[in-house]
Amino acid sequence: MHPDPAFRWPKSGNDHNDADERAALEALIAQIGFGMIFATTPDGPRVAHVPVFSTGDGALQFHLSRGNALTKSLPGMTALCVINGPDAYISPDWYGLDDQVPTWNYLALELDGPVREMEREGLVAFMDDLAEHNEAKLAPKTPWHRDKMDVGKFNKMVDSIVGFEMEIMAWRPTVKFSQNKPAVARDNAADALDAIGRRAVAHMMREFSPK
Repeated sequence: MHPDPAFRWPKSGNDHNDADERAALEALIAQIGFGMIFATTPDGPRVAHVPVFSTGDGALQFHLSRGNALTKSLPGMTALCVINGPDAYISPDWYGLDDQVPTWNYLALELDGPVREMEREGLVAFMDDLAEHNEAKLAPKTPWHRDKMDVGKFNKMVDSIVGFEMEIMAWRPTVKFSQNKPAVARDNAADALDAIGRRAVAHMMREFSPK
């Protein structure tokens, strides 16, 4: 499973540039909002599944419970975050081409960098940002805010977690949506995915077609 090396991120205008790609990656983080943090501990490699929030200026924030195996090891360490987008199995029959093999189409983003522990004030601000961002997706629902909670109970829950911020030193997107197939073959496969309810991948196959 290797993406087409000729792939370029979808363009917002006539010319591709790094700002387009960075904006698309930021949008991916904002839309999915959940990732996996990988790091090595004295007891071996570990992974944590966490909600994530991009600050928009090159940092990724997340939190772990105090009892998580990674919590004590992460400060000062370089960690890896993986954010997975939509994925789906692709049957070779869908292309309408001879001599094809089954494959899997997917979108994923890897981020890595050093991690620092956040002060309590920063952790609370991050939690507010995370809730505000995700509550906004539920409109017209009235947004939840921590003002609805008992202050003592909220503080107790904050004390049970640790906030972290990763300085993103590398952005590594992998985009594999049959870009190496003819347009008609891609459309055939996308139509087949639509028919079985895998609409996100079908959309991506059309969106990420070679320009």
